[in-house]
Amino acid sequence: MKYVRYEYEGRIRFGVLEGDRVAELDGDFLFGARKTGSAVPCKDVRLLAPYIPRKIIGIGANYRSFLDWKKKEYPDHPGIFSKPSTAVLDPGGTIVLPDPSHTVNYEGELAVVIGRKAKNVGADDAMSYVFGYTCINDVTDNTMMFDEDKKWTRGKGCDTFAPLGPAVVTDEIDPEDALIETRLNGRVVQHMSSSDMYFHIPALIEFVTKYITLEPGDVIATGSPAGPGPLKPGDAIEVSIEGIGTLANKVG
Repeated sequence: MKYVRYEYEGRIRFGVLEGDRVAELDGDFLFGARKTGSAVPCKDVRLLAPYIPRKIIGIGANYRSFLDWKKKEYPDHPGIFSKPSTAVLDPGGTIVLPDPSHTVNYEGELAVVIGRKAKNVGADDAMSYVFGYTCINDVTDNTMMFDEDKKWTRGKGCDTFAPLGPAVVTDEIDPEDALIETRLNGRVVQHMSSSDMYFHIPALIEFVTKYITLEPGDVIATGSPAGPGPLKPGDAIEVSIEGIGTLANKVG
């Protein structure tokens, strides 16, 4: 299933993508919503971020290609940070660069959407807590993070710094071997399978839930492969994951 959140005739609704149409749901897809029987053409709706998570937990330096590219030592545990829900940006929305003198990077990633409350979850049982997957662009102000005051929260959490979507998929992908591709102004700048993760999804859920309770709709951004680079006003950035679709945004 491909679940979406969309605006139609001034109302925000949840739905299911079915070919070139969106079938309306009677409520939140995370909590057993059913189809109402109504459907509208995709061209008539505006897709929104498929969910507004209470929190986004990001994983830093979690791809072997990224670690090798940056000549980093392989870590003994995941490095985590958070992004606020106010950073979420809809597909098609504009990423706002807060300071034109700063270096702000794109980071195309696979996002895990949690389906039920998770605390102290073991890796063996972790996947049963996953509802589905979507694309996220972990936009990052590197100047704030590394050159100024080394503030990860500010560098990662600015408004519009978490484009999310276009859909949450359940069984359309193999999350352990999904192709992630990022394109900047049409040029491929990241191209890697999720199999390149250093800490895989069950290990990430186990580690995060040891310290932080995850709730339905919360998102884990699983890390970026090699190739993050700077954005500038006027750029078009796309994150595509096979089985999910393409998350496209502009830069302003």
